[in-house]
Amino acid sequence: MRKQYRAEGLDEGELAGHPMAQFERWFRQAAAEGAVFEPNAMVVSTANAEGRPSSRTVLMKAYDEQGFVFYTNYDSRKALDLAENPYVSLLFPWHPIARQVIVTGTARRTGRDETAAYFRTRPHGSQLGAWASAQSSVISSRAELDTAYEELSTRYPEGEQVPVPPNWGGYRVAPQSVEFWQGRRNRLHDRLRYVAEADGSWRVERLSP
Repeated sequence: MRKQYRAEGLDEGELAGHPMAQFERWFRQAAAEGAVFEPNAMVVSTANAEGRPSSRTVLMKAYDEQGFVFYTNYDSRKALDLAENPYVSLLFPWHPIARQVIVTGTARRTGRDETAAYFRTRPHGSQLGAWASAQSSVISSRAELDTAYEELSTRYPEGEQVPVPPNWGGYRVAPQSVEFWQGRRNRLHDRLRYVAEADGSWRVERLSP
């Protein structure tokens, strides 16, 4: 199974001065073209204190000049990894348009006010789901999860405010490097990477494919 990429290239002169500005350009294009299903889906890779890695797909819920934000249960495997080792990698796999964005950085919890503000925007069912699921823990059956959800839906019917779970919240990944990968013919892809400098500026370097 092999696909010959025919996309136009990526040149240093086309890049924005800041990686988050460049990300916004590509993200808007991925969303506007409609070819990428859930362009905010990203693979989050963590490692524990022993260096054992794990990866999962998570939805990015916000981004700004400070980084990328996602939300999770603070008792989940990813959160336990981050408590021991804050270094994280993010991958946006936009295969239909032959692009990837690869981020390395450090994750820090968002403030409770920011977490609460986002939680209020979630659909009612998703708010209940955050309470019903003890994420990453072993459960006896699907019925156990469904029963917990039904009990919560009785306690907090549609229209009633659901409190933010105390063990649920966000992380902001502050990037230390951001690579923009553009597929090209003959596997001679363009890879341009922003690297953070000590003075707050960004250095751009081209990587061999």
